[in-house]
Amino acid sequence: MLVAVVADTHMPRGRRRLPLACVETIAGSDVAIHLGDFTSAATLAEFEAIGPPIHAVHGNADSPDVRRLLPAERVLDLAGRRVAIIHDAGPARGRLVRLRRRFPDVEAVLFGHSHLPLHEEDGRFQIFNPGSPTERRRAPNRSMGLMRASSEGLSLEHIALG
Repeated sequence: MLVAVVADTHMPRGRRRLPLACVETIAGSDVAIHLGDFTSAATLAEFEAIGPPIHAVHGNADSPDVRRLLPAERVLDLAGRRVAIIHDAGPARGRLVRLRRRFPDVEAVLFGHSHLPLHEEDGRFQIFNPGSPTERRRAPNRSMGLMRASSEGLSLEHIALG
């Protein structure tokens, strides 16, 4: 199963749009995950219109409408792999251990909020932040993630969007 992973789109804002490579990656995936901060319900609808089923949580910058539609956290079963999704994973210090303790029955926790791409592993447990496809802040590039889930495990990678 191919899963597109996106966070922190913060749209609409000015003329900001998803990069074409991001839209194409989402459209070519079996499932999409958005880790919060759509900002508006219209942006959520825009993501849903791209095509594959979308699993999402709300973030701190989301409107009340988005917050009513989406939970703060979810645990998903993707090709037999359990994955938790949240927006804000808290401070960097101790994050991997803290998330493993918070979600003891998952193989990975995907999160956003910082706009900084991150991938850490400890054995078969992983934490992953895809960065942002629209607002890089201190990251070297705008980015998103791609996850492959199968009976053999989970693999996660970043995709730089320029």
